[in-house]
Amino acid sequence: MAVETLARKPVAPKAGIRPRASRWVWGWVYAGAFAVTGLLVTVVGYLGAGATSGHVGWLDLLTKAAWSPPNSLFGGLAMIYGTAVVCALALALAVPVGWAAALALSEYLPSRVARPLRMCVELLAAVPSIVYGLIGIIVIRPVIAQMADVPGGDSLAAAGIVLAVMITPTIVAVSVDALTAVPDRYREAAFALGLTRREVIRSSVLPLARSGMRAAVLLGLARALGEAIAVFLVVGRADGHLPTSFGEFLDSLVHPGQTLTTKLAGPEPVLAGTSGPYFAALCGLGIVLLALVAAATIWGTRERRQRTTSKQTARYRSTPRLRVQRDRLMMTLRLGALLLPSALLAAMIALLVTRGSAAFNPSFWFTGATGAAGGGVRDQIVGTVLLTVTTAVLALPLGFGAGILIGVHASERMARLLQTLTVVLGGAPTILLGLAGFVILSTTMGWGRSWLAGAIVLVPVVVPVVALTAAARVRSLPPELTESAMSLGLTRAQFIRSVVVPYTWPATVTGLLLGLARAAGETAPLLFTATVFFGAPTVPSGIVESPVQALPTHIFTLSQDSGDPQAVTQAWGSAMVLVLITAVLLSAAVWLRNRFEGERWTA
Repeated sequence: MAVETLARKPVAPKAGIRPRASRWVWGWVYAGAFAVTGLLVTVVGYLGAGATSGHVGWLDLLTKAAWSPPNSLFGGLAMIYGTAVVCALALALAVPVGWAAALALSEYLPSRVARPLRMCVELLAAVPSIVYGLIGIIVIRPVIAQMADVPGGDSLAAAGIVLAVMITPTIVAVSVDALTAVPDRYREAAFALGLTRREVIRSSVLPLARSGMRAAVLLGLARALGEAIAVFLVVGRADGHLPTSFGEFLDSLVHPGQTLTTKLAGPEPVLAGTSGPYFAALCGLGIVLLALVAAATIWGTRERRQRTTSKQTARYRSTPRLRVQRDRLMMTLRLGALLLPSALLAAMIALLVTRGSAAFNPSFWFTGATGAAGGGVRDQIVGTVLLTVTTAVLALPLGFGAGILIGVHASERMARLLQTLTVVLGGAPTILLGLAGFVILSTTMGWGRSWLAGAIVLVPVVVPVVALTAAARVRSLPPELTESAMSLGLTRAQFIRSVVVPYTWPATVTGLLLGLARAAGETAPLLFTATVFFGAPTVPSGIVESPVQALPTHIFTLSQDSGDPQAVTQAWGSAMVLVLITAVLLSAAVWLRNRFEGERWTA
């Protein structure tokens, strides 16, 4: 019996549907990489040019404590000491809690319980620093004043406690990633040997996750080194206090001090002008600060790379007596440590709801401010939204392009270099970005206070988050998609346009929202470039001399007048509005992450 085979005549493909050359892809991708490098070079170049505009006695700057510009004394040792003490205190409080909470999330709780608790930690990470500073004024300073019997409560200890609360979510989040990256087969093998959960964690999980958990500490340290506004509000800003004995050291903890960031965030950078020894000394302090942040960030990322490439084996240690009791004790302590961030979030929400009840009045959102501390925050909301949207428009293509170049086209060595530069840019103190924008955009280019200048100085805050998120998504691209695309004869540019961009787009949007959640709460860059407390129109009409009003700087200004009850009430209401805006952005990012996690996108 003959079998007839049906065949269809070949049809020549239409010229109009063939893939285009996509030459524009390379211009866009390289523009993103050049933007990351250019932004970092701009900050470093600004500090270097400022340091050479006058004589800087580097030895005095690093070894002398006296700071008196009228007497030409520029010693930064007391500020370096204050920075070290505040960061050490923050790490001493945050590391045990952060590591224990991460172990509880990863090793003790089921995923259906761990996921919402992890979201609570992420919400804490997205709370603007100005809100932490406001809580420090209302809660921490009175406690320090009562316990140490010092007026006001401004002290290095208060700054260290505020920083500890701020960096704990970072330590928890990165440590959880390190712990979940440990393959389950190591845990299963250890349980098969009859070990308790505590012994499994100690002998099988921690040896493989230790490098990543150390990286979490170092990245938290980079955040603490670069924080300005929250510390500014509670540290007291007293120059020249340097202890000479252990007793004086203990006494200095409960008295006002100064850090590198608070010196740069104060009025002195504006008073110093743009050249001369005074300005050069301040730029020298900025170089020291940026060097510390870069060292901590590079060290942390290096440890993380070692964790992903090293081949460590599980180790078993001899078990002591009372194994079951020790296991239960450690489980109780770690779960208790996890309750601290959750309780902190609940207490923060309760404090904001009770003190910021004005935010639940619709008229507070839709009426303008009147007088020093009256009215609503309509103009501040409009200014914040304008800055955020403009920053998103500028940062999205640059960060997306840089991330794709890091993940797809760059060689291994170049990708490592670009990733390191991106992480360093992300860890750069925002006060340095504000100072660079003030000198370059507001002074040299003559823009004055400008909303566009404020958006530009916020771009370096968002670009690293978008770039690193996109690069991480590219690395998870299934090999079969790449092989299929190349077997169809697509060029590298067509592959990026048709496969990589659609696949990485959801994660990139998530990274953008996370970056904008942080940028929406930034205060230091806007103080020098974009905002005023009152007098600005609701919508600016130009670029030059066109300031806006924004929620972070509005809260910062009101918090300086903590003796005025009306100003305090206005500050808390504004803080509640800012937290709600940030929470909406973060919730959208978490929803996108959960929605698209594990899905495969192709054109």
